[in-house]
Amino acid sequence: MSLFDCTDCPRLAEFLSEVRQKHPDYHARPVAPFGDPRARLLIVGLAPGMHGANRSGRPFTGDYAGILLYETLHRYGFASRPVSVASDDGLTLTDCRITNAVKCLPPQNKPETSEIRTCNRFLRDELQASPEVRVILALGNVAHKAVLMALGLKQGAFVFAHDARHALPDGRVLIDSYHCSRYNTQTRRLTAASFAAVFDRVRQELEHAA
Repeated sequence: MSLFDCTDCPRLAEFLSEVRQKHPDYHARPVAPFGDPRARLLIVGLAPGMHGANRSGRPFTGDYAGILLYETLHRYGFASRPVSVASDDGLTLTDCRITNAVKCLPPQNKPETSEIRTCNRFLRDELQASPEVRVILALGNVAHKAVLMALGLKQGAFVFAHDARHALPDGRVLIDSYHCSRYNTQTRRLTAASFAAVFDRVRQELEHAA
């Protein structure tokens, strides 16, 4: 079964059906990864946002969570422009790809544990098919745990913390960041400076891997 045809999570499939009826112009289906297919940096988020990726069909596009992310990607040379508003806006990513731990919009932006597990095969397959990826950036603890699950690693061996660096057994590096959500940025749990510090680390890792 392809990603776009997946309905393996009944709660999510039903919710997306309701969203399509209410917003017929929305993408309202599983959201595919976006970016450079041979990227060395893979960014893993949580799930599509209602009026962001769920509307546009592109991760972190058209909602608040994408503002800081794309500004920072542009600043560090990964994005062709600092704003991502629509899937056809011409923005491109270089040496970077963005995906989500859960590919479908969950109610209240909170996927259930069973849904994270069910969807994890797509992230596992993506990692297995991407030997070029050297750095994985997890935005939030759910993404962090999803990456470990996809790689078959023990959760307790790699503890999530903002700006933490984890050397993985396959030679890749997992870096953690707080999610660039509205809540985290408005409460200043995550600031532009602390997010930039994460990307400083990402760039250092990629230069070392070059």
